[in-house]
Amino acid sequence: QVHLVESGGGLVQAGDSLRLSCAVSNRTFSYYPRAWFRQAPGMEREFVAAVSWSGGSTYYADSVRGRFSASRDNARNTVDLQMRSLKPEDTAVYYCAARRGGSVYDAGSYDYWGQGTQVTVSS
Repeated sequence: QVHLVESGGGLVQAGDSLRLSCAVSNRTFSYYPRAWFRQAPGMEREFVAAVSWSGGSTYYADSVRGRFSASRDNARNTVDLQMRSLKPEDTAVYYCAARRGGSVYDAGSYDYWGQGTQVTVSS
């Protein structure tokens, strides 16, 4: 069983920065490609960013490209999401997810999910 645990969410003002972290409980799965998704109230879960198993490739939604940066440290079993220039529309619950294969961008490809961490950006 794989457990993903997110941390780092909170309440910030527009323009601020925040760093989310995702830790995996089982080191066997620390090399799985991982991604961040988010879900705002009344909205579908949407792709935010992803990082390959090696950390050599990263992927971003158009809405966050240039503001968010995903990275991973396999020695620490963590994947981070550095968020800068936050906007009120970034307000959502952010989820970390891991997959064995399939599409980077498709939530249905991800086999394991964290419980989520709330990010609220005030205007």
